[in-house]
Amino acid sequence: MTTDNNYIEINKASWNNRLDTHLKSEFYNLKGFLKGESSLNPIELELLGHLQGKSILHLQCHFGQDTISLSRLGAKVTGVDLSDKAIESAREIAKQSNSDAKFICCDLYNLENYLDQQFDIVFTSYGTIMWLPDLDKWGNLISKFLKPNGKFVMVEFHPLVWMFDDDFTKVAYNYFNVAPIVETENGTYADKNASISQSYVTWNHSMSEVVSSLLKNGLTLSDFQEYDYSPYNIFNNSIEVAPKQYRVKHLGEKIPILYSILAEKK
Repeated sequence: MTTDNNYIEINKASWNNRLDTHLKSEFYNLKGFLKGESSLNPIELELLGHLQGKSILHLQCHFGQDTISLSRLGAKVTGVDLSDKAIESAREIAKQSNSDAKFICCDLYNLENYLDQQFDIVFTSYGTIMWLPDLDKWGNLISKFLKPNGKFVMVEFHPLVWMFDDDFTKVAYNYFNVAPIVETENGTYADKNASISQSYVTWNHSMSEVVSSLLKNGLTLSDFQEYDYSPYNIFNNSIEVAPKQYRVKHLGEKIPILYSILAEKK
C-alpha cells in the first residue's frame, strides 16, 4: 500500500511531466488567457461572490490560471501547488499578466511551514482532493487558514465518476477510500494524444468523507449542489449538450458529474 510520502514524489514528477504539454494545449488556451480571458466557470464564480478586496487561498492551483483569474477580479490571492515546474510557470504568467497573485510550492499538508496568514476565502476546484490521502488533515488545514466567518468554496468531480472505467462501461473502482490507486497513463487529460507517460497515486473520497472532514473541523455547510455535466471535455465518450457543458454520451443525465460545496467557519 502506498501511503507514506513516496506518493508525494510520484505525483510531483507526474505533474512536472505534464506541464509543458498543458502549457501548449488548446485545453488551457494560454494565448487567450494572456490576452485577458478568464479560466473560471459560472459555478465557482457564483459561489465565490463579490471578490474585490477579498483575500483568497487557492489550494492545488496547478500553473495558476484560476489564481490569476481571481486576482483579476480584485482579490488578493495566494496559490499553492506541489509541482515546482508549475509554480515556476505560474509566477512567470502572473508577471506577464501584471497580476499580484502569489505562489507557494509545497506539499499541501506542509503549508503551515510556508504560510502564516488567514484568509477570507479558501478555494479549490476540479480534480484536487483525489491527490490527497487524508481528508481530515485537509479539513483541518482549511479551518486553520480561514478567518472567523470566512468561507470555503469547492467545486469537484463527483466520486461516482471515479468508480467507472475510462469508457464508463463498467464499475472498476471502489466508491470508498479503501486503498491508494496506483496507475500509469499515456497522454494527459488536456491532450490525450500527447507523447508523454506518467505514473500517479490517487484516492477516491466518498461524499460522506468529504463533508465529515469539514464538519469535524468546525465548518458549517451552507450549500451543497450536484450537477449532471462537466465544464471540461476530459472524459471519454462525452458530448457537448450546451456551451461548456459535457455529459457522457450513453449516460446522459443519469449520473452526477460534479458537486459544489459552500461552507463557513464560525
